[in-house]
Amino acid sequence: MSRFDRYVLSQYLLFFGFFALILVAVFWVNRAVVLFDRLIGDGQSVLVFLEFSALTLPNLIRMVLPIAAFAATVWVTNRLNSESELTVLRATGTSPWQMARPALAFGVFCASMMILLTHFLLPMSITQLEQRQSDVARNVTARILNEGDFLHPARGVTFYIRQIDEDGTLNDVFLSDQRNPEFSVTYTGAKAFLVRDEDRTHLIMVNGMAQRFNRETRKLSTTAFSDFSYDISSLAHKSSSKKRNVRQIPSHELMTMQDKIVQTDGHSLGALTEELHLRFARALVCIAVTLIGFSSLMLGNFSRFGVWKQAMLAFVLLIVIEGLRGVVSEPVLDDPDLWPMIYLPTLLGLMISALFLKLSARPIHLNRLRRGSSRGAAP
Repeated sequence: MSRFDRYVLSQYLLFFGFFALILVAVFWVNRAVVLFDRLIGDGQSVLVFLEFSALTLPNLIRMVLPIAAFAATVWVTNRLNSESELTVLRATGTSPWQMARPALAFGVFCASMMILLTHFLLPMSITQLEQRQSDVARNVTARILNEGDFLHPARGVTFYIRQIDEDGTLNDVFLSDQRNPEFSVTYTGAKAFLVRDEDRTHLIMVNGMAQRFNRETRKLSTTAFSDFSYDISSLAHKSSSKKRNVRQIPSHELMTMQDKIVQTDGHSLGALTEELHLRFARALVCIAVTLIGFSSLMLGNFSRFGVWKQAMLAFVLLIVIEGLRGVVSEPVLDDPDLWPMIYLPTLLGLMISALFLKLSARPIHLNRLRRGSSRGAAP
């Protein structure tokens, strides 16, 4: 690469970092508000919130990376055009194909980042996130051990503790379970203790009473007990499904173990095929959007009014390609043999970029045609 190519590429990378930081921050704040309210409200620490936030960053970066690459390409190309740097290059005989080399190198760099994200970082982060969510869900004490408040850890369940001693003893416990439509049960105990048994959590109540109310017969039966064990594992909303998210399955398994994944995780062959090829297509589309952003702004000559028309054209093309990416995925889910359709948006973007670069390579010829037509029309 020439010195000018390295200079333009450095500008692309600089503004790419700026736009990526802004977009990730915007998306992260929107999600962090909900995540903060849920985790802190469940009694988790700020460190847990920060850990969960960090694990969601790879997915956020995956979503904003093509947009940030496109924005950086358009911004830098527009600045080079407004400062007449591209005009000088054209005057020295540099073709648009040669000027597109930094944009192509920048697209390859973004594609490499996307490959690293989709094939390695994202599956690992999703796996770790689900593991931590399972750990937090099993931590029942963080959900229900708040003294002096009537809590509802699950629909139809009310839990109350008057006081919690320093050794963890629960005093004056009240538990109402109305999840069964035929009857409701209310437990009260002078003291209670939480006991963990592998992946189960039991509430051991001492010196209490169980009141069972039959809604059909309208009868109330009471039973006094000296100690009673109540399984509260379900209150932690622990999922009993072992099915993995398709995004957390490593790429090498998607390539070599699809039949086994269909049996063990229950995903369809179409879903696995779509996910595998989407990981490659997301990387390739980064090259397409950067070239579209550059080639669109190369159309036309220098103008004091800027290149807002070309920028608008590039933005519309970006929307079309992103919309097409969502359309081509549906047929692959039904028929895995249609997987080449996943790459149609990228192919379309590259073809449009090549067409724009070809048109911008002959602006003088176009201008002569315009002047000739205007002279022929003059009286």
